[in-house]
Amino acid sequence: MTIPILTLTGISKRFGSVQVLSEVDLEVRAGEVVALVGANGAGKSTLVKVIAGVDPADSGEICWQGNHVSISRPHDATALGIATVYQDLSLCDNLDVVANLFLGNEAVRLGVLDEIAMECRAWELLSSLSVTLPSLRVPVSALSGGQRQSVAIARAMLGSPKLVILDEPTAALGIAQTAQVLTLIERLRDQGLGVILISHNLTNVKAVADWVVVLRLGHNAGDFDIGTATEQDIVAAITGASRAAPPRRPSTASGAISITEAGR
Repeated sequence: MTIPILTLTGISKRFGSVQVLSEVDLEVRAGEVVALVGANGAGKSTLVKVIAGVDPADSGEICWQGNHVSISRPHDATALGIATVYQDLSLCDNLDVVANLFLGNEAVRLGVLDEIAMECRAWELLSSLSVTLPSLRVPVSALSGGQRQSVAIARAMLGSPKLVILDEPTAALGIAQTAQVLTLIERLRDQGLGVILISHNLTNVKAVADWVVVLRLGHNAGDFDIGTATEQDIVAAITGASRAAPPRRPSTASGAISITEAGR
């Protein structure tokens, strides 16, 4: 097997007296979608923030493409090639598509915004993801939910990441818009990226994921191969209905670094 892009081992996180994550493991490989599922309060969002460097872990081990790393701030994650699209998307409704894509990273030529270069790059990027929009110059507020999600994902791709984290990308979307976003997720996988998909919708998970990692009360509750696991298996792990030992994915990781030892 290929070396995983990202391997987390024994990740723990506490906020005050509340233990949010306890010895959590996770692996993601290039060209696969790993769905992270669990009930509210299971620790999914906290784990995402650990990976993104927003809330660094208290202890545990992180390995990136076979190398020892420490992610203690968002810049560390970005520098490695990790992009995160949060549920709120963080788009500016009053700005057009191009302005949103390059917000904070505008192209400048001779001291002036290079609108032509940014628009050409925007078309190139959106075309590579097969994203269709009515215009690049319409305000984002005029786009559908699926189109807005596509713009947010395209913005994350500007930095050429190797791993993309999508937090509930189909929440509150209609059937057609959901299908559009799921197709986009498949394209990310086809381009060789690793994708972490956080979702409550098991139908969507079954449609695009390769592996499902279940968290329950901050612990690993099971890893499932989507090709062999049933929805009942996954639901049982989410709810704790299964008394059997949770299945775990065979690990190929080696040489991770302890966050505690790295100075965290």
